[in-house]
Amino acid sequence: MPAPRPSIPPAVHAAVEDTLSSLERRHDVSIVFAAARGSHAWGAAGPDSDYDVGFVFVATDLRRYAHLEGPPTVLDDSSEPDSDDDGDRGNAPTVDLECHGWDVTTFARLLAESNQGAIDLLRSPVRYRTTVDPAPLRAFVERTFDPIELYHDWRAIARNNYRKYLSCHLVRDGEVYPIRERDDDGFLVDAPDGTTRIDADDERYAETATDRTVKRNLTVCRAAMSARYLLATGERGDHDLPALEFEAFLDEQAPTVFDADRIDRARDLLERKRRGEGSEVVGDLVGRSFATPPRAIDPSIHARGGPDRDRLDAFVDDLIDASRG
Repeated sequence: MPAPRPSIPPAVHAAVEDTLSSLERRHDVSIVFAAARGSHAWGAAGPDSDYDVGFVFVATDLRRYAHLEGPPTVLDDSSEPDSDDDGDRGNAPTVDLECHGWDVTTFARLLAESNQGAIDLLRSPVRYRTTVDPAPLRAFVERTFDPIELYHDWRAIARNNYRKYLSCHLVRDGEVYPIRERDDDGFLVDAPDGTTRIDADDERYAETATDRTVKRNLTVCRAAMSARYLLATGERGDHDLPALEFEAFLDEQAPTVFDADRIDRARDLLERKRRGEGSEVVGDLVGRSFATPPRAIDPSIHARGGPDRDRLDAFVDDLIDASRG
């Protein structure tokens, strides 16, 4: 049986609120929306998972937007108090907490570009702070996202994480050569002009380390399946948006595109991550070909205008009004 999804303890809500309040004081901003990101948002959190929080903020003094050096566009913070914070985050217990926020203009622009991270933040089921009901905007973005832009976001996540963590490869002068085969004498690698042989004692090449854990495999698997599902449903004519909750995606959407073996492997990774086995080394359970969806797809089928900018501007106005009380 799958492990139950962990709920968000009250202590975490308190720690998030303390951290957001500290950010507001230190940066003279008002945080108008905050929600869970990462495994707690898409249902893969285990007992040792940290808490990732995304948020949207507005400069308290709106004149800063017209200044030569405007307000920050991005803010990052951990749960550790800042040395200038005077320790006034309350008595909430220490929580492994990471926060990443966009200013309201940046968030709206990312939604206009059908950015995966911004869309997922808007869809997150775990809300820490909401000054404006995001449900109407969420429904609008889910209807109007640009499939080709979202596809390439998912493709990049799958490909880059596979290359960084799962793929064995050699590196020379910044160039990466994925290893296809190896023996005692050397390597057969992919090169720009095809496969080539590299001797084991060729000191110009260095073999990179991998991190072939359950967690890394699951990240690549989810991203590759999301990209391929979006592509397949688009070619059928509907561009069905993959569910944010990964178990729901595997149960309800994946069977229309993927075979049972692929779904079972994904479900096993998900259940192991939930049980706290995210750091277990399991090898490459995704595979290079599946982790690299096609780069070129037909824009006449998969591209559309994306969310209307006037509608997004209206949402920006609502958030600014909410920030001013």
